[in-house]
Amino acid sequence: MKIPLNQDGVSMQDYSSENLCTWCSGCGDYGIWSAAKQVLVELGIKPWQVLLCYDVGCHGNMSDKINAYTFHGLHGRVIPFAAGAKIANPNVPVIAFGGDGASFSEGVGHLVHAVRSNYPITFVLHNNANYGLTTGQASALTWQEQAMNSSPNGMPERTLPSMDFIFSLQPTFVARGFSGNIPQMKEIFMQAIKHRGFAFVDILQSCPTYNKFASHKYLLDRCYDVKDDNHNVNDFEAARALAVADTSERIATGVLYQNEEVPNLYENLLPRQGRKTTAVEEVEIKKIDELMKEFI
Repeated sequence: MKIPLNQDGVSMQDYSSENLCTWCSGCGDYGIWSAAKQVLVELGIKPWQVLLCYDVGCHGNMSDKINAYTFHGLHGRVIPFAAGAKIANPNVPVIAFGGDGASFSEGVGHLVHAVRSNYPITFVLHNNANYGLTTGQASALTWQEQAMNSSPNGMPERTLPSMDFIFSLQPTFVARGFSGNIPQMKEIFMQAIKHRGFAFVDILQSCPTYNKFASHKYLLDRCYDVKDDNHNVNDFEAARALAVADTSERIATGVLYQNEEVPNLYENLLPRQGRKTTAVEEVEIKKIDELMKEFI
């Protein structure tokens, strides 16, 4: 079947990789992978015009399942790499992907400062409430009293209230989606990529192998789009209330909050203001022979 090209001559085929996906059948990664490729095509972004950064985890295996400039980093450390790449070349869209384990445990400090600094990148949280790659250990976002491989009696620690935590940091963009709703994910990703600063996108996803408590059906039955309730995305308090509301019956999804008035980190860098070139364009080969003589 011939794949139609958009006006910029980009197709899904351009993002196709010869490497086969190895996720479990029914994994939410398939939906996120598909939505990410589709939105890049719809935006007319060619594979060499975007940087996709992946943390360690099941989602990280996406790094060689998509034909683009990709980076597969260290556990919990994807955000600082993505931020550095964006600052070096702000003309390239940068999307970082991380799991709930890495992002709210090992990498939680990086997440805090990403929101605080308002890095101009998109961050997609693959939220399946466990460490799936290492066979189902509890993460900071695993529900209370849920038996997991390393904690058969449930976690002794409290579950981290992730959305309340994010809103406490005064974010400029917060969205929540569901890996089973690809059209909505595309819409969220589209707005996140175009956002001025740091876009935090929480994607609730099923893990059919290790997460038996938040299944695809569980999420499908409870997720609703806040657009249907005429939600005002510029109302911080209303957005926070929706984000932290009890999710046992209804789960608010879509773009919850957006504020385009706050400058991002690059815009606040005084040495970069007025520059017509990017940092990568200013890199030159410098001979250091004379300098080294001072140390010989």
